[in-house]
Amino acid sequence: MSAPTHTRSLPSARRTRPATAASTRLHWWALALPALAFGFLLLLLAGSGEAHAATGEVSGLVQAAEQLLRAVG
Repeated sequence: MSAPTHTRSLPSARRTRPATAASTRLHWWALALPALAFGFLLLLLAGSGEAHAATGEVSGLVQAAEQLLRAVG
């Protein structure tokens, strides 16, 4: 025994409106965070040829990160 099914149809006055420009805007962090991540990964790749782990010398990347954290915090 099968149950009866009912489909609802929307009246023509209640159709969905297309998205407006204000509702499709990106937040600032939606572009800033991927750009920062890309830049950070690029710095990691660029500085990987100068490994200073054995000498204990601080790399330029660590110095740049410390300066950035001081400026932000």
